[in-house]
Amino acid sequence: MNRSTVTDFVLVGLHHPPELGVPLFLGFLVTYLLTLSGNGIIILAILLDAKLHRPMYWFLCHLSLLDVTISSAIVPRMLAGFLPGSGVISFGGCAAQLFAFHFLGSAECFLYTVMAYDRFLAICRPLRYASLMTRRACGSLALGAWLGGGLHSLLQTGLVFRLPFCGPNRVDSFFCDIPAVLRLACADTALNELVTVVDVGCLALTCLGLILASYGCIAAAVLRMRSAAGRRHAASTCAAHLAVVATYYGPCAFTYLRPGARDPLDGAVAVFYTVITPLLNPLIYTLRNRDMKAALGRLGGRKDVRPR
Repeated sequence: MNRSTVTDFVLVGLHHPPELGVPLFLGFLVTYLLTLSGNGIIILAILLDAKLHRPMYWFLCHLSLLDVTISSAIVPRMLAGFLPGSGVISFGGCAAQLFAFHFLGSAECFLYTVMAYDRFLAICRPLRYASLMTRRACGSLALGAWLGGGLHSLLQTGLVFRLPFCGPNRVDSFFCDIPAVLRLACADTALNELVTVVDVGCLALTCLGLILASYGCIAAAVLRMRSAAGRRHAASTCAAHLAVVATYYGPCAFTYLRPGARDPLDGAVAVFYTVITPLLNPLIYTLRNRDMKAALGRLGGRKDVRPR
């Protein structure tokens, strides 16, 4: 009874006038190439510059790798959807895309929490920071983020594709995601929707709560600092991370805490967290971080670049 009669799905893509197909294709292609190059340059700078071999930049390197892979899991198929007759994706390909997206997205959620913890130790426990945030500890925290994302995605993907799919097979989205695929199941999806809200909601709220708690302690520590320069440095160190957290959690909450709902903004919100956010992360961290700007200058051969 659980054997699916659907062998492939059709990704409807973005709803747009036909005359905008070519401009949208070119626009998203440029965005994707900028995402790959921007995050790739950050990874390269961190790996090659010994001055960036610190926990904060180790985690930033993982974040850039996640942005590259999550964008690559979604955008090429999205670009193909702008071409005539290219919206078909196999059943296995749809399952693989859904797994990859939730694996990478939840790993990023865990990584944001780890990065907040790192900033908490650096600012609130400076004397113990080196002994607590060792290379082994950094590796374990990063590995935990990746493994946690994999386990979360296995649960979600297994629950979705245990359902029978007997038609229709048109996915009202530009990629295979839980809300859009569940609408096509030939069975009651109330349990799946409940698990999605509880699982994703608990994951997101727990990570967000830990992040806010970390920054609450950081804010209290900054206010106790006597040096204005110290306060400015601490604030600039944390500002970039807070900015990317804000751009990450808002759109995700809009989509996954209401899986059975439909909204005209669903497509635009999905574009934001699958295409725009991976592009914004390297820009935010590069523009807000003096060490990164100096490292990029050294990578480009400008020996005289130093943070001011």
